[in-house]
Amino acid sequence: MRTELDFVSRQNTTDIDRKLNIAMLGHKRIPSREGGVEVVVEELSVRMAGRGHKVTCINRSGHHVAGEEYDAYVGNIYKGVRLKNVPTINLKGFAAATSSFFGALIAAFGRYDVVHFHAEGPCATMWIPKLMGKRCIATIHGLDHKRQKWGYFASRYIMKGEIRAVKMADEIIVLSQSAQQYFKDTYGRDTVLIPNGVNRPEVHKPQLISDKYGLGKDDYILFLGRLVPEKGIEYLIKAFKDLNTNKKLVIAGGSSDSLEFEENMKNLAASDDRIIFTGFVQGRVLSELLSNCYLYVLPSDLEGMPLTLLEAMSYGQCCLVSDIPECADVIGDKALTFHKGDVQDLKSKMQNLLANPAIVDKYRSAASDYVCDKYNWDRVVDETLRLYMKE
Repeated sequence: MRTELDFVSRQNTTDIDRKLNIAMLGHKRIPSREGGVEVVVEELSVRMAGRGHKVTCINRSGHHVAGEEYDAYVGNIYKGVRLKNVPTINLKGFAAATSSFFGALIAAFGRYDVVHFHAEGPCATMWIPKLMGKRCIATIHGLDHKRQKWGYFASRYIMKGEIRAVKMADEIIVLSQSAQQYFKDTYGRDTVLIPNGVNRPEVHKPQLISDKYGLGKDDYILFLGRLVPEKGIEYLIKAFKDLNTNKKLVIAGGSSDSLEFEENMKNLAASDDRIIFTGFVQGRVLSELLSNCYLYVLPSDLEGMPLTLLEAMSYGQCCLVSDIPECADVIGDKALTFHKGDVQDLKSKMQNLLANPAIVDKYRSAASDYVCDKYNWDRVVDETLRLYMKE
């Protein structure tokens, strides 16, 4: 006897098999690892295209934020995904607004079934495709108006995007329970929790990083991310400088509209030759850094859902993170936390792990299977497609 559950299951399967014409905007560029948003957009779009959907990613014009030497030009098609570049004023506070405006125009007048906005600021232009009756989805990658790098007007614009998403989006995707609660408490708006995914990586021996930075296996503590105030880099440098260790601290990542902060951090670290700033890294160098660190530290005050943390755990690394919900919810009991903003607690936790490699090995042994099983990109795509097709 067929049950109602059988019908729902068959209906969901049929829905997922239906092919859509999808536009994505709000990211900088793909293929390009310029931030977590770009990683998410690439993973979603390539997988959706591989399932037969027609996907267009609306890219900003201009160069990679770390410099034009990192540009990855691939023409108009990338792994089955159509790429469209839109006019962009590449000045702080204007790039996202201008590219989102022109991207929203393209999405409004194109033959798209779904327009997927990524991040809060770009949602300020959601009214344009909504005027043309498009189904609009918003993914809130983090509460961007709280980020310290933005000035008054940029923060106001981002807040406008948040409010537009609340009022106009057919569905809002959030990455954490804390963000879900924020939208419920602040606006009474229901959201859908779909965390990011991670791929199981190939581990590499330290070859390029040995030649370039003199780093070997377990020689260093690693931070990976944008050099912006909310990442807590200042806490990490201050705590590390007081550690009794021969290991190095590697701070890997470029600045993002925050060159003054980057210079301040380099000045803070200048008296300690154990601290290495690599700048932006990608490809094999990035993989080697994640493969060979003794400990990965993410001391953030503010996160959406940190992809670098997922990646570090996928490489089987012991991780130490601030106890904000966005980090603590990711790690479960498979990594360690310290009190957010507490330099002494961070120092104490790092010193303990340096003195007890058996504890480090214990967390390493459980991290990769846990995070790769729990945060799976194919499941993320399934859930996102169901949301696209929801009546």
